[in-house]
Amino acid sequence: MSRQDQADGPADRTPSSSPSIEDLRIEKMLGTGEVEDRALARCGLARIDYVDHFVLTTATGTRATSESWARAMFGDVPDRGERLIWQGLLQLRLRPGPSPSTVAGWHIARREKQWIRLETSSWAVRAELVIHVTEHSVSLTTFLQYVRFVGRLVWTTLSPVHRRLTPGILRKATATTEDPHRGRRPRRP
Repeated sequence: MSRQDQADGPADRTPSSSPSIEDLRIEKMLGTGEVEDRALARCGLARIDYVDHFVLTTATGTRATSESWARAMFGDVPDRGERLIWQGLLQLRLRPGPSPSTVAGWHIARREKQWIRLETSSWAVRAELVIHVTEHSVSLTTFLQYVRFVGRLVWTTLSPVHRRLTPGILRKATATTEDPHRGRRPRRP
């Protein structure tokens, strides 16, 4: 997989104040050999068994905080699809209900000026999501540490779907962070 794979699929159409399809570019990197050391340094796991890193670059710039981007991507609580994958298949422990200390049930482990790290775990894997924001980009990095062999087997099956969905998650979040009233994920108890 190349360091600069263009993500497939059409970008969401947004109002003229939001970035157009020409303004958005997504890079995909997979594995510790492709992901930059700066991104790897944000990981809190003792060992990185899996990492992917998606960077959305926009010519118009990014204004929202990393936490705002995280909430735009995943909401305050997980939707049905996220619950199916995170709790059903990966058996990740998610915290119930909306909270200032969680995003979609993932615990906010660390907040910095430009990035936020979310974490959770199961009996088979430890997982972290890192959202990093710069003036003209936002990135989403997924880190996994396999606790048991079955974690590797399950993630090997799910990871292609994850990599296919991630560009769309970034594009949708762009619309929400540019116009807070558009595309907002519902806050369900």
